Amino acid sequence: MSVAQVFGKLEQNFNADAASGLDLVFQFNIEDDSNYHLVINDGACQLGEGDHADPSVTLIMNAETLHGIVSGETDGMQAFMAGQLRAEGDMMLATKLGELFTLS
Repeated sequence: MSVAQVFGKLEQNFNADAASGLDLVFQFNIEDDSNYHLVINDGACQLGEGDHADPSVTLIMNAETLHGIVSGETDGMQAFMAGQLRAEGDMMLATKLGELFTLS
């Protein structure tokens, strides 16, 4: 599965109820592929390719780590502790990804 397909799957597995009242931007910098961002705005999710001008949090990883986290094979917190995943901005927002998207 390509990185673009992974983000498409995330967008399809969006939990709109969990995003009610939220206004967030998750930036994903994929070190060995294209960058993407997800704009969450009051129950809606919009996927964009490239960099967002003002992300709430930026998650930096390689494609292998992204695939592992989305498939459920890799725990996001373990990847963070192992240095495979870095976050810039409001790191606590990264923990909301599991609520906002049905992974695996």
